[in-house]
Parts: sequence; C-alpha cells; structure tokens
Amino acid sequence: MRSASALWAGYWSLPVVEINLLLFANLSGALLLGLIVGYERSYHSRAAGMRTYGIVCMASCALTVFAGYPGYWWGLADAARLGPIDPTRVVQGIVTGIGFLGAGVIMRDGLSISGLTTAASIWATAAIGVLVGVGFYPAAILLALLCASLMMWGVRVEARLPALQAAGVTLGFLPVHEPDDHAIKALMHDWGYAMAEGSLHITLQHGQVSWQFVLVALQTRPPTVSLFALARLLRGIEGVDGLQLTHARN
Repeated sequence: MRSASALWAGYWSLPVVEINLLLFANLSGALLLGLIVGYERSYHSRAAGMRTYGIVCMASCALTVFAGYPGYWWGLADAARLGPIDPTRVVQGIVTGIGFLGAGVIMRDGLSISGLTTAASIWATAAIGVLVGVGFYPAAILLALLCASLMMWGVRVEARLPALQAAGVTLGFLPVHEPDDHAIKALMHDWGYAMAEGSLHITLQHGQVSWQFVLVALQTRPPTVSLFALARLLRGIEGVDGLQLTHARN
C-alpha cells in the first residue's frame, strides 16, 4: 500500500506533469480548430456557433486523449498493476447520460434555437469530471478555465467578427391574394436580404396563405437594413395581412 503522501506526489510527478503539458497542447489546439469550424457556422447565422463548436471539440479531445495514457491514471507509474479495470466503459455511460441531459436544455421557438451552448458546456463539464476522476488535475483545471472563459468572452469575440444577420419571418396574405414569389424575392434582394434555401414553409388555413422562412443578409453587418426598417418594408408588400419578425439563429 502506498502512503497518502506518496499517492499525492504521484499526481504531480515529473512524468505525469509532462503528460499534462501535452494534454494542455491538445486541448488548446482542439479549441482553436473548433473555433475555426464554428466561425463558419456563426458567419452564416447558424444556431451552433463558435462557442458551441469550440467547447464540443475541446471536450471531445479531453475525453479521447486521456485514454491514451492509462499507465499514469490515478498518479500511478503503472496502472496495469490494478488489474482488469476498464474505466472507459464508465466514461461511455457518462457521455451518453450527459447527452440526454444536454438535449433537455435545447429550446426551439419558431425559427430560433437556443440552449446549444449551454448543452455543450454541460457536456464539457462531464469531460472535466472525467479528467479529475483519472487524476489529470492540471488538464481538468485548464479545461474548466477555457470553458468558462469561452462562455464569458466568446460572445464578445463573435460580436466583433463579421457575420450575416438573419431574421425569422412569417407573412400572412389576404385570402383572395396569390403571392408572387419571384417579385417578393426580388424585393428582398433589393433590401439586402435573401430567403434561405430550404427554410420556406407554406401553410393554407381558412383560405389564407402563410409563408414562414428565414431571411439572411447578403452583406455583413452593419450595412444591412435594420429589423425595424425590414418590418416596415415587409408590411408594404402587396397582399400582406399579417407579419411576425424575429431574430433567427437557424
């Protein structure tokens, strides 16, 4: 049996610290790559943006890279002495369970989706717990700090980067009016917007046609027409009898 002091020293021995430094590099690189991928989604006003992709990529790295060093788990020089232990099956159960928990915080209101970053952060918290559980304390601390920093300041970085504005639109037309899709799309193009492909949903109720779709700006902000001005322009379309306009992250 190893003494308490020997067990504690094992977590901060030189080989374990060197491995944690390697984990630092892996987590930082995964975060950077996730942010790069997420920026493309943010640029096109998708619901999952830089923070979501960054957290998911970084947490996936954490859950993968620690499994490559089982010989140093729990501060031991040779974890094989512990016998036939397979903690990765426990990790698999954690990841699956947290996935269901994260799905519970994702909310959809019309064309707008919220809660994805929260779901990703919950999932990343599971990765932090796994790292702590196997004794990679410095890597767990770094992952926690990176996630917290990304949650607090990532939105400010996204706000400063060029992005295409998107709006969720619902248009109700007069019962006797048949909307001209080509004319309406041409008007939107003149305003600096385009209807997102595949977002159009047409309904007919009590003889009244309704369109629900996402408008995406053709230029990065700020030259785009504001939502207030866009609402006035949409109300001016011939035959429009009802309007609903909201910010959209599609």
